[in-house]
Amino acid sequence: MQHDVDEQLQVLMQGTEYGDAQLAAKMRAELRERLLLGRPLRVYCGYDPTATDLHLGHTITMRKLRQFQELGHEVTFLIGSYTALVGDPSDKNRARPVLTEEQVNENARSYSEQAFRVLDREKTVVRANGEWLSKLSLVDLIRLAQNFTVQQFLVRDNFAKRMQNGDPIFLHETFYALMQGYDACAMETDVQVGGTDQLFNIIVAGRKLQEALGQRPQVGIITGILPGTDGVQRMSKSTGNHIPVATTAEDMFGKLMSVPDTALGVYMRLVTRWSPAAVQVVEERIASGALHPRDGKMQIAHEITAVFYGAEGAAQGQAHFERVFQRRELPDDMPLFAAVAGAKLVDFVVSAGLVPTKSEARRLIKQGGIKLGGVAVADTEMLLQITEATVIQVGKRKFARLTP
Repeated sequence: MQHDVDEQLQVLMQGTEYGDAQLAAKMRAELRERLLLGRPLRVYCGYDPTATDLHLGHTITMRKLRQFQELGHEVTFLIGSYTALVGDPSDKNRARPVLTEEQVNENARSYSEQAFRVLDREKTVVRANGEWLSKLSLVDLIRLAQNFTVQQFLVRDNFAKRMQNGDPIFLHETFYALMQGYDACAMETDVQVGGTDQLFNIIVAGRKLQEALGQRPQVGIITGILPGTDGVQRMSKSTGNHIPVATTAEDMFGKLMSVPDTALGVYMRLVTRWSPAAVQVVEERIASGALHPRDGKMQIAHEITAVFYGAEGAAQGQAHFERVFQRRELPDDMPLFAAVAGAKLVDFVVSAGLVPTKSEARRLIKQGGIKLGGVAVADTEMLLQITEATVIQVGKRKFARLTP
């Protein structure tokens, strides 16, 4: 390889998290051995299309794949067209709903396009695991299952908790690790990338099946989990602390600026393109007082937004943030809506797409989160009576202009 092995190790192991020092050292040593082979490594990560949209948390593994691409390795973006039919139980305290093939295919259409905001389109191989999983017979599945014990599955943290609580564990949920492990065998991969919730599937299932089929076991690159905008809980659409990939530069920049200072280190390591040395410099400057945390956060928000929207988009996002949130000015571009006299405000903000549900709209009103003409609305049953052009603000970042 053209890149120094130690230099590659430093970049590729940044942001990894194994929960065990010995395992981390083992994976690092094995990755070094593979890199010393002097050939491009076969690297992949799988993504189950269980929904249509990706958020910043999903892109952590994509960022790692991009690093492998930039170092000259072969990267496969694997769509879990068949694993999605089962649903990954790794981070769930209950069974996922079983999707139909039609639902999976519909969700998958947008996945790769969103992924190319991070990955190099020209250097990415896109495959679907239905290509080989659909060909497995019942006998094939039995032979794969012979390599594991029931106890190995039941001691997994999420299954153990469900057992303790008396919650059901469905038999089909144990198939998931076998299916994902077989992905590595089918592609004869050197490296699989995944989050900490995938530790069992990658380190245990994938490596064990590869050995059983006469292959050299893959190296697991296990990345940390990105906290959401609250800085604590895992980023998730269901908790409302997510930053969508398919949004606007202004929205992404603004949401990143709302992340607590305590989470800046993990955002730098997991989402930015900065080298380990560059991250250390920023942290040291913030710690010494040479760089104000707000200004450091501005740099981080600019860098991450640039990953998805380019330097121009990041500059626009920063300018919008400074104008609207630092100088308290109204944004230049606001959608225009005709307000129907006598309509309920709650109904209007939902129909206009400013708030997802009526219950959320009422909650915002009670918290002073919806303003008309700069004045907080207090009545959840308020009726619209607009006599002249008026600006409505929902939350901190959504603005629209109403006309009678």
